[in-house]
Amino acid sequence: MRLAIMQPYFFPYIGYFQLINAVNKFVFYDDVNYIKGGWINRNNILVNGEKIYITLNLKESSSFKKINQIYIIGKTEKLKKTIKQSYSKAPYFDQVFPVIEEIILYINNSSLISEIAIISVIKTSEYLGLKTVFEISSDKYYETKSLEKSERLIKICKLNNTDTYINSIGGKELYKKETFIKDKIDLFFLQSKITEYEQFGNDFIPYLSIIDVMMFNSPVEIQEMLNQYKLL
Repeated sequence: MRLAIMQPYFFPYIGYFQLINAVNKFVFYDDVNYIKGGWINRNNILVNGEKIYITLNLKESSSFKKINQIYIIGKTEKLKKTIKQSYSKAPYFDQVFPVIEEIILYINNSSLISEIAIISVIKTSEYLGLKTVFEISSDKYYETKSLEKSERLIKICKLNNTDTYINSIGGKELYKKETFIKDKIDLFFLQSKITEYEQFGNDFIPYLSIIDVMMFNSPVEIQEMLNQYKLL
């Protein structure tokens, strides 16, 4: 079985979904420290031909808190309006916007960023027809919480009897194949290949939120893109 473990991000870029597509089970790593300035509560979309952030405002966010301890604050009408205005003329707007709207409706001042980010990924995966099983680390693997970095990942792999762990390419700086192979687990890093597509006739801007990909491509076309990666 192939397994991946990753922090939950709000409408992440397509590489995140390539990782989901590459594994049988995907674990949301929600009980690790929040990454300030990362992608947990924000991403980029296309607004008037330019890359612009969409952000969920957070209450007292800190890298000393766990992701599942941080709450969202503020209203979301502006967020919904920005997405609607930016993509109303996109070819798949009518199919995609209701999915986005449903996810935004979950958000209120008692919402944890971990919950909303997870919902955004799961609902998007359902729209794309992905069959990967999802779990949440704080629910299923709480007993591993005291373990450090690689040790915890290896323990979660063992609990799943998996022999293949796939990490995002950024993990190359953090994890060594030799550490995992000692426990008979093959570690791979997913290197994403971005497929260009039409964006209102403008020069292509890569690495935007999956929102952008869905607005301009059918689920079938996106499924083809999800297989465009290398395992290193």
